[in-house]
Amino acid sequence: MILCADVGGTKTLLGLFDAQGGAWQAIVQQRYLARDWPSFDALLDDFLRQHQSLIQVRPIRAACLGVAGPVDAGVVRMTNLNWTLDSARLKQTLGPIPIRLVNDFEAAASGIDSLSPQDLFELQPGRPTPGGNQLVIGAGTGLGVAWRVWRQGRYEVLTGEGGHVGYSPINEVQARCMARMRGVVDRVVAEHVVSGPGLVHLYRALDEGAPFSMSLDDSGLSAQEVVRRAREQSEPRALSAVKEFFLSYGAIAASHALTLLARGGVFVAGGMVTRLMEPVKDGAFLAGFHRTGPYSALLESMPVHVVTHPDLGLLGAAVIARGLLD
Repeated sequence: MILCADVGGTKTLLGLFDAQGGAWQAIVQQRYLARDWPSFDALLDDFLRQHQSLIQVRPIRAACLGVAGPVDAGVVRMTNLNWTLDSARLKQTLGPIPIRLVNDFEAAASGIDSLSPQDLFELQPGRPTPGGNQLVIGAGTGLGVAWRVWRQGRYEVLTGEGGHVGYSPINEVQARCMARMRGVVDRVVAEHVVSGPGLVHLYRALDEGAPFSMSLDDSGLSAQEVVRRAREQSEPRALSAVKEFFLSYGAIAASHALTLLARGGVFVAGGMVTRLMEPVKDGAFLAGFHRTGPYSALLESMPVHVVTHPDLGLLGAAVIARGLLD
């Protein structure tokens, strides 16, 4: 049996996978909210205690944890949460088994080949190049980016901190929002706009007559509330914030797709896009994606899909953990 995790700034998903009839399947999955736990170690102890009887029968043989933050010598200090995960400390808990900590979008990108056609919604068919480079990008608590590059007959995943590239507005509305953000941060990056907190930042910045703050603690306003105001109340400011969010999302995805020349396809994942499929289908994302001047035709040739499977990161962590058994 293998232990897998998708550790994000808002929630953590833990799973136990085992071979069933020749295929690896999740036999246990459990969701935790980060705000309820002082550390990942405490959360993991709770999970192992709850499933102790199963683990005694089917011991854990390997583990992979996808974590929202850069990995440095087996340690991750999370970007949007005051948690530190340490593979050496995890071995003290799990025993002398192979353990790998990876960036959460390395895990997500590793799960792409495990998806079925039903797990993908086609935004743009494009003209895919076999073995062409692929981009995986996803907004949630932060903005994750990973690249898939074809080497020696399979895709190899490359990761970084692509959510922290500089943000560039593509219209006057976004330029005004960015000007307000620059008043409170030294440098506006993609994640300040394209993320759950980023939707709140846009919503606040659109009210030019009110004081602006990028702190999420001063009013209790959340991305879910902005979405609710857009959906249920058709509030003009909320609708505008959602539109500018997806225009920005598409433009940032296009920048990464051009850097990589993602002729093999673009995969858009993360909780924000799956919770807001209506504006995605209405074309705001693609409108931003195509706003690239002379390279619009090139971008139109790249397939673009939304990943609708809710547990892509966990699937990818399982792929990596299985590889540790070879």
